[in-house]
Amino acid sequence: MKRKRYIPRPLPGGAARPFETAEEAWFWFIRAHKARRDGRRFEAGGGMVRPCEADDVYLAALTLVRAGVLRLLHLRTLLDFGVRERAPDARVGDEAQAARLWDEALDRMATVLRRKGILA
Repeated sequence: MKRKRYIPRPLPGGAARPFETAEEAWFWFIRAHKARRDGRRFEAGGGMVRPCEADDVYLAALTLVRAGVLRLLHLRTLLDFGVRERAPDARVGDEAQAARLWDEALDRMATVLRRKGILA
């Protein structure tokens, strides 16, 4: 049987621009995931090069869950509101706890993403 060769995908030319916030990175991952699920090719928008693959953002969150820093409830909140493409509003009674979980999760993710060079 022929061996598979793994060749890294070349990045487009230009300097990579890190994200400003963990929330911006999370929504970028969600848009990329939706595009992949729908069978479309995801373009970062305007030919902007990012310092990571979209899955790197999700893997950072998953690593924090496995390490016990985040709970599954944090991840579920990130996914639920990420799909809605909006952050939970703490002023809305039903979303107050989700807003707290959202802020906690993104705060903890920001440390990891900054260390990896994904955040500015």
